[in-house]
Amino acid sequence: MGKKKNIIFSIIAISFLQGLQFIVSPVLDQIAEHFPEVSVSLVQMLITAPTLLSMIIAVVSGWLVVKISKKKLLLIAALTAGITGFLPFLADSFWLLFVSRVLYGIALGLATTLNTAVVAEHFQGDERVTAMGIQSASVGAGMVVANVGGGYLGSFGFTATYFLSIIAFLSFGVLLVCLPDTGKVAVTKTEKIRLNYKVVLVSLMGFLEYIFLISFSTNIAMHISGSLAGNSVVSGGLTGIFSGSQIVIGLLLGYVTKITKKYTISAAMLSLALGCVLLVLFPSSLIMLSVAAVFCGFSQGILVPTAMVEVSNAVPPAATAMAAACFTCLSNLGQFISPTVLNGASRVIYGETTTTAVYTIAAVGITLSAAAAFAVSRKINR
Repeated sequence: MGKKKNIIFSIIAISFLQGLQFIVSPVLDQIAEHFPEVSVSLVQMLITAPTLLSMIIAVVSGWLVVKISKKKLLLIAALTAGITGFLPFLADSFWLLFVSRVLYGIALGLATTLNTAVVAEHFQGDERVTAMGIQSASVGAGMVVANVGGGYLGSFGFTATYFLSIIAFLSFGVLLVCLPDTGKVAVTKTEKIRLNYKVVLVSLMGFLEYIFLISFSTNIAMHISGSLAGNSVVSGGLTGIFSGSQIVIGLLLGYVTKITKKYTISAAMLSLALGCVLLVLFPSSLIMLSVAAVFCGFSQGILVPTAMVEVSNAVPPAATAMAAACFTCLSNLGQFISPTVLNGASRVIYGETTTTAVYTIAAVGITLSAAAAFAVSRKINR
């Protein structure tokens, strides 16, 4: 039990590294005002830009685990997240901030991929589903700290949010003490690093989910209207609710999967669709925006751990990291292209880019994706 507790602490520490992706989410409007010469899409990419490098690192990490232990790779991830988080203090430059966010992608790619690998290595069967739910809840907790903390610090200026990167150094300490070093992954003739069609199909679902899901974080600060407009504490609170609901649903994941069975991913997508509809209808109501944030958070809290369980169960242990890397890569690709795709679609369909148009497109797109996921789930779970 003591070993399992240490693994859980390690999973939480890794998840907090992932949560650092969203520290600037509550202050995107402030950054856009401070750098008026920079396009809105580029400002939004401060959240999605890390996924560019993360995609590459995720794939590479699937092979690195046979050369370097997961513990060493995760310690590198924590140091990278901490160092890149403080780089923007060196100069008042959007491009320095942008580059630092891109480089943080090294840490994000390692953390996202290896978090699942750590769970798969130490937990089996129903225990793995529970552990993956705890992982999802931990990511949500990290996002709560990043978003709520970012919103609060943002009231002192957007640069104050950079101080939250101290979390990475704290995670380094936890991983150093709690995570056992199990060495390099052994590859044999019977257990090769090889994927299958199920991993690819589930990863494609992650791609579709994240194209639309990330729009919550990239647009919410600029979407709220009326007396709520421009308030970083409110936008930070909403993203905190989004993350907090992920914690709750992650802890209840075992019960959710028993109800939704093989259609859990479709149900998660429909939850996001409902959240987007509420965002469109009630941009100036804090209560309804909060409800929308809950449904969007439920979507991520259900889909990601469920998908990770499915891809890890679909391959032998030696290929677990690569399977997680495949899902991470396509999910991150969806995040990365999201601002360009959704803002572009808004201009084509509505003649201008507005957050209301983006959320409308997201609601329609994720509903269609849920229908596709339903058909895929029937095929791969027969």
